[in-house]
Amino acid sequence: MMVLNVIVANQLNEFRKEVDALTNKNIKKDEAILKVLRQYIVDSKNIRFEGNGYGEEWVKEAKKRGLNNITTTPPALDAFVTKKSVRLFEDNGIFSHREIEARHEIMLETYIKKIQIEARVMGDLAINHIIPAALKYQTELAVNTEKLKSIGMKADAFSTQLEMIREISEHITIIKTKTDEMIEARKKANKIENVREKAIAYCDKVRTYFDEIRYHADKLEMLVDDEIWPLAKYRELVSIR
Repeated sequence: MMVLNVIVANQLNEFRKEVDALTNKNIKKDEAILKVLRQYIVDSKNIRFEGNGYGEEWVKEAKKRGLNNITTTPPALDAFVTKKSVRLFEDNGIFSHREIEARHEIMLETYIKKIQIEARVMGDLAINHIIPAALKYQTELAVNTEKLKSIGMKADAFSTQLEMIREISEHITIIKTKTDEMIEARKKANKIENVREKAIAYCDKVRTYFDEIRYHADKLEMLVDDEIWPLAKYRELVSIR
């Protein structure tokens, strides 16, 4: 909101200057305002888009127009300290160059802390809650299968259990592997001194594991017995159990 308000304030000042410049040439005020507004419409054409600004449609259109389309936080925060941004804040008496640099660093530090906390929580949930619950249910399936075998049941009778055991095992292996890799990536990122480089490492090397770990945890949630699963399931978040 602060940035948007500064931009609006700056543009209003620019608008006033341009209108005044025209009225000083004996152009009527209303005519001057319309003339400036018409030019603004032309000048802003390249950044106006009526489609889905969050979809693939805009990604292609932005590239076609030669516009930036930054999708991760650390590079996006760099826009805060560009020469153009610094001049905007200084000219409007909002921040000095030093104050802008300080806020940029604080925002990067905040981003690092948030991703770090998410990674730690995800690691804890995966290793101490999700995997143990999946292993417990897998063991129950294995015991059930052995009992069916012991009474002479044919393999067809417990093929579903075997398939579930294999599927659970695959998800457990991937979650454990990716969680370990995420933890190692976080350790490496923590050794980086430069705050911007550290933020980028957390973004590109740590955060990238989140979706895959989450995907396989969601798959286990659909497989493991509801009584064994230790966390609230989606349907339980919107209704009383």
